[in-house]
Amino acid sequence: MYGEGVPCWVDAQLPDVEAGKRFYGELFGWTFEDWFGSFAQALKDGEPVAALVRKVDGRLPSVWTVYFATPDAPALARRIRDAGGQVVSAPVPAGELGVTALVTDPEGAVFALWQPEDHPGFGKRHEPGTFAWVELYARDTEAANAFYGDLFRDALFGPDAEPDFGRAAVTDVFSERMPPHFLVHFAVEDVPAALEDVRRLGGRVQAPPFETSYGEVAVVTDNQGASFALLRR
Repeated sequence: MYGEGVPCWVDAQLPDVEAGKRFYGELFGWTFEDWFGSFAQALKDGEPVAALVRKVDGRLPSVWTVYFATPDAPALARRIRDAGGQVVSAPVPAGELGVTALVTDPEGAVFALWQPEDHPGFGKRHEPGTFAWVELYARDTEAANAFYGDLFRDALFGPDAEPDFGRAAVTDVFSERMPPHFLVHFAVEDVPAALEDVRRLGGRVQAPPFETSYGEVAVVTDNQGASFALLRR
């Protein structure tokens, strides 16, 4: 079970889940279990690592969303609202799997909450083809550090903290016009080789490889426009 504030799941909202399965299946070696018709759970070596979900509204962007674990999604949603964030979608049960909510921080960066029941989150992470890190690109990094430091203090700064979550200025990598957002990183063994695969599969490179405090990173988009990063530590 993941502690409150630990990234515990990611999903991609896509217009075409079947096309997503082909892209990510070849890029990361994922296999898939189809749930509920419009939802495919991705597996790596038989363990759950992500999900692909069909967008219900074509006007919404194709995006990867990170979920932070919590034992009480309604309580955490209230704390987020009280701290200046917004609750986009109030906590609601996802069948027997858990309770989820969609929220933003005070600058508008979107993330999700996950209160687990039958689905605890990642079965495998920090290995090639699985979740490795999430970076918040913010306009005001000091304000972001204060907001998340208060919200997820134990996960970020507690004695057992092993953070998979960093904060950086939007302009470090992106145009100043880019809104604040979370960027999900997946581990790879070789970033240039993975970039070749992304291009071959119909994706594109948004930011070529660069060095960070947590490893070599490149930012890409898939063949449907959802952005994510490749990370080699």
